Amino acid sequence: MSEHQPENLPATSPAGDAQTPAAEVVDQREGMFGVRGTGDTSGFGGLRRQVALPGGSAKPYGSWFDGATERLEGLVGDDALEKVVVDRGELTLHVRRERLVEVAQHLRDDEALRFEFCSGVSGVHYPNETGRELHAVYHLLSITHNRRIRLEVSVPDSDPHIPSIVSVYPANDWHERETWDFFGIIFDGHPALTRIQMPDDWPGHPQRKDYPLGGIDVEYKGAVIPPPDTRRSYN
Repeated sequence: MSEHQPENLPATSPAGDAQTPAAEVVDQREGMFGVRGTGDTSGFGGLRRQVALPGGSAKPYGSWFDGATERLEGLVGDDALEKVVVDRGELTLHVRRERLVEVAQHLRDDEALRFEFCSGVSGVHYPNETGRELHAVYHLLSITHNRRIRLEVSVPDSDPHIPSIVSVYPANDWHERETWDFFGIIFDGHPALTRIQMPDDWPGHPQRKDYPLGGIDVEYKGAVIPPPDTRRSYN
């Protein structure tokens, strides 16, 4: 299917022509699953790899990315975006949390942008990215123009508050609950921010990288499988 191209967002070069952004190393993982000490039963206990986040990209970004970002910056100003990242042919806008609802509103309603659908928000936790440990990532789709864009908002562990965008994308109601449940990001203004997967009295947020491995003993035909964090490691 050919992409509909609005007159005021001219296509430039193919997506991905922007220089690959410099990466910032925020952590080093050990073993196959990032487990330290006991618990890594994969046999890859000696594996080491760096966790790196891409830095901002320089213009021109390529494809429709330049026109879309310029259009958005004309609506909300330069200070709404912390950085723009073009990596692997995908566009990510890092948005200041206090401007998130405004940015989302323009992305949905402006005729040259028209990102009508938000497929949800997910959380990411980088314990060693000081002051930006928690990330909320939103995936938007323009049905009108057949385009996809990603928004990302970063907040510290000590102040994990992000404005809810349920007023702009109502279907995010459930996704914000899930992200709160698993990562502890508080979406201010959400109509009913409650747990959606874990019991109401569950302590902590189990998909954070500082959450301990847990589990209960499982017995199957006389064999007992201990919790993951009590198993021995293989070297």
